[in-house]
Amino acid sequence: MLGLINRNFIYLTFVTLYKSLVRSHLEYANSVWNPHRQGLTKDLEKVQMRATKLVLNVKHLTYKERLLQLKLPIIKYRHLRGDMIEDFEIITGKCLPSVFKNIKIVVNHRCHYDLRKYFFCTRIINTWNSLPESVISASTPLRIS
Repeated sequence: MLGLINRNFIYLTFVTLYKSLVRSHLEYANSVWNPHRQGLTKDLEKVQMRATKLVLNVKHLTYKERLLQLKLPIIKYRHLRGDMIEDFEIITGKCLPSVFKNIKIVVNHRCHYDLRKYFFCTRIINTWNSLPESVISASTPLRIS
């Protein structure tokens, strides 16, 4: 996808095409499959790093400067954001109830194995509880591209 974008389109459409064609692959099934190992996270970040180098105007900048210039967040932030949106939809009942009828959120749950340690319900508790009340009680999740 990056090669297709690089060969056929100019800067003005790069960010839009990247968001729709490439980032959608990086974020697919984010709530189910969220890489917790640093190597996996770095592999995903390398794709975005390589993609931002395709824009000639910002190619000479560091990765963080390129992200700021192109107004793109890091992949880890996007995964966390996706988790919070998913959690909001589950808690407020805006998703299909039959899909999530067996999810139970336990506040003081300790996990001894990695299998449960990085499971969606366990992973989101501390982040969700740290959100301000205005975000938790909102009627719809804030969707920013």
